[in-house]
Amino acid sequence: MLLRTLPLTDNGGRDRVVPLRPAPVAARRIQSKNLLDGSRELVIEHEGSEYHLRLTRNDKLILTK
Repeated sequence: MLLRTLPLTDNGGRDRVVPLRPAPVAARRIQSKNLLDGSRELVIEHEGSEYHLRLTRNDKLILTK
């Protein structure tokens, strides 16, 4: 955990320790066409299970287990 001290004027000049929160990390973005690479279905393996990402006729994405 990161800590920083901030000066306080109401406590006789003593410092107090305040925990810092890590800055939020932006979500990674990738274009669906790069994932599918010309196909209409992609199989994703996650912790021993298979998930199917499908592109529908109406250009919608469906993820199923």
